[in-house]
Amino acid sequence: MSLLVPLPVLLPLLGAGISLVLSQRPHLQRWLSLVVLVANAVIAAVLLVEADQSGPQVMWMGQWPETVGIVLVADRLAALMVLVSSLVTLAVLGYSIGQGMVEDEESAPLSVYHPTFLVLVAGVANAFLAGDLFNLFVSFEMLLFASYVLLTLGGTGPRIRAGTIYVLVALLSSMLFLISLASTYAATGTLTLAHLAERVADLPPHVSLMLQLLLLTTFAIKAAIFPLSFWLPDSYPTAPAPVTAVFAGLLTKVGIYAILRMQMVVFPHSPLTDLLLWVALLTLVIGILGAIAQSDIKRMLSFTLVSHIGYLVLGVAVAGEAGASATMFYVVHHITVQTALFLVIGLVERRAGSTSLVRIGGLARIAPVLGVLFFIPAMNLAGIPPFSGFIGKVGLLQAAQAEGTWLAWTLVVAGVVTSLLTLYAVAKTWAVAFWRTPQEAHEALEEIEALGADPLPGFDTKPRNEHRGHVHTAGGVVTAETLEESRRLADDDDPERDFYELIEAGEDTRTLPPSMLVPAAGLVVMSVVLTLVAGPLFAFTDRAAEDLVARTPYLSAVLTGETP
Repeated sequence: MSLLVPLPVLLPLLGAGISLVLSQRPHLQRWLSLVVLVANAVIAAVLLVEADQSGPQVMWMGQWPETVGIVLVADRLAALMVLVSSLVTLAVLGYSIGQGMVEDEESAPLSVYHPTFLVLVAGVANAFLAGDLFNLFVSFEMLLFASYVLLTLGGTGPRIRAGTIYVLVALLSSMLFLISLASTYAATGTLTLAHLAERVADLPPHVSLMLQLLLLTTFAIKAAIFPLSFWLPDSYPTAPAPVTAVFAGLLTKVGIYAILRMQMVVFPHSPLTDLLLWVALLTLVIGILGAIAQSDIKRMLSFTLVSHIGYLVLGVAVAGEAGASATMFYVVHHITVQTALFLVIGLVERRAGSTSLVRIGGLARIAPVLGVLFFIPAMNLAGIPPFSGFIGKVGLLQAAQAEGTWLAWTLVVAGVVTSLLTLYAVAKTWAVAFWRTPQEAHEALEEIEALGADPLPGFDTKPRNEHRGHVHTAGGVVTAETLEESRRLADDDDPERDFYELIEAGEDTRTLPPSMLVPAAGLVVMSVVLTLVAGPLFAFTDRAAEDLVARTPYLSAVLTGETP
């Protein structure tokens, strides 16, 4: 089964190349992407079963010496991450196809969407399977390239600005990563994780600590850990809805995965536990305080994303089997729920024309299905029992409690408070966007505009723009065929008529296409299924955590080709 290990990386890359050749055949591009991602999900499921039953699956690429060679490793943790990412990216691709953002037109570079998306999928899989630091660096560069293209789809001003900030931060982290690689290789003579696990212990303590800090800082930028999370709330909300969804669900988790792998395999006896606990505390608190201050749903979810990264840092900090297992469980939960929420918010934007809480209302009455699709993952994110968010948070807080220090207990209290504030943030969104009437939203907007205030400072709240034969929205790129429909949604003399006015005039013709509803609903259902299978899933993460802490199965499989 080791021959299957590189396929989650090679298949999307091969698909990306073929997709470029098919740039003039968008229908074939779509089918090719769907086939590749379905195949990836099946292969990931087989690898998961094989890793669980037979131990880590290892593939050395090429004939390079082992100290400098490329090794891919699918142990329980890596296989689980590849499977979850494959399912999530498949749902996001289906949603984006339904949205119409990949329609091919001569005047827009939309034919690059599929190959770029497949490169992103390959980069994520390569990051999870990488058994050496240089290959992990290559994975991050693949993600950087694909992320910039996807963030700037449509070429609007806000997206270019957000993409520029994102790229500058990513380039900074790449430079730091290269410095870390050079320092690590100079000190140990290798970049393979299994060899590093043996050689780092022989280094002087100050050298080992320096290498650990360099790598942690690099991965902290990727994971958007406070205070290195400043770039995320301004970058993600401007992207098309499916792009934001896959970024929020997966990209920050790649950074967390790298931290977890490094801490457990290379630096198992870390002297930085207190530092990580303080970082987790600040990330939890600062992130959620930013979330409750937002008047735009996308920005609110972006800040909760930052906040909940703090839970994962907490699990890494307390180490041990309990902390590692709860971290893995919560990563699976958060990938699914966060992606589902951003897809649902894309539907909200399509239905209401905005994600600003001062512009919309009455969605529970106008689109009850949308209300259900938002409510379930929102409560799951807040950690309401019996959802998987509650189960994962309990596991993390129990691991912190077992640590027994005053700082760990402070994190327990902060974790509970953060969960309550998350509930407040999503409940406020529900009450304003879904529960109040459109008339109340209209009256509130008139009051704000009468005062001369910007309803959403720093954001373009115009429903649509016409540009080069296309209609660009914050949720994606819609082809010129929908331009006439958009004009029916607003009078020529008043192109910014709000949601309430359209409903009152009987001109609200916006619908929720099944092709977009089904993928979003599928992820919501998947988030509920996580609750139903929480017992078996936690049992699996317990076994994965046991191997991760012991290190023996991983090291033996990579260094000797045998599993104990």
